[in-house]
Amino acid sequence: MGHNPAMCAAERNDDGATAARLTALLTAFRPGDDALGVSELARRTTLPKSSVHRLVGHLVAHGLLERERTSVRLGLKLFEIGQLATRQRGLVDSARPHLADLREATRNTVHLAVLEGTEVVYLDILRGADAPNLPSRIGGRFPAHATGVGKAILAFSPDSVLDKVLAAGLPRIGPRTITAPGLLRRQLTKVRAEGVAYEREESRTGVICAASPVLDRGGRAVAAISLSGWSNRMRVDRIAPAVRTAALALSRSLG
Repeated sequence: MGHNPAMCAAERNDDGATAARLTALLTAFRPGDDALGVSELARRTTLPKSSVHRLVGHLVAHGLLERERTSVRLGLKLFEIGQLATRQRGLVDSARPHLADLREATRNTVHLAVLEGTEVVYLDILRGADAPNLPSRIGGRFPAHATGVGKAILAFSPDSVLDKVLAAGLPRIGPRTITAPGLLRRQLTKVRAEGVAYEREESRTGVICAASPVLDRGGRAVAAISLSGWSNRMRVDRIAPAVRTAALALSRSLG
């Protein structure tokens, strides 16, 4: 049988469309969701109900979704895959003692995050007893420009990384989010000089944060550590040295 380039291209396009639909279904689940019905999944993904019903059947058969009466929830196999997919597992394990020390010393919430695209992804969070109830969650994302960890990483990243963030826009997230590119650039210059980034009610009312980058041997950020608390209780200038020390210690331990 002869080789048919057009048929191969069509198969590749169909495979890509199927992968996109499966991804849309799995990412339709949000924090706080338990089980979702086909109608709700169709609404969130804008896929036809017939397609959702068929694809859900395949995902259930392979353990990626689990049935609960007429609805489905994310399957345990996804958790297993997620654990394998955490390429920063070594980073998380190495960081945990430093994060724990910070939390114990301050009773505030400690984050470990990396940058992906224009957002930070939280790899680990240790919540403090005296800290506000923050919306961040492990595996969750947040716009980089509105977070201390994001600014700490951006300050020690190539210019092309910051350019991508600026090109995407700087939406207002909290009451004091930096939305002006020039102001963000000036602040990042200061972060590079001091090694500490501050976030003052830029992500949420009443919350302040100090963050410091975790650097590789070339001086580029691979992650960042932050400490967050109430603006009327936590003195960021006092806790900043501890955050900086923890980030430097983690940088050294990672080699």
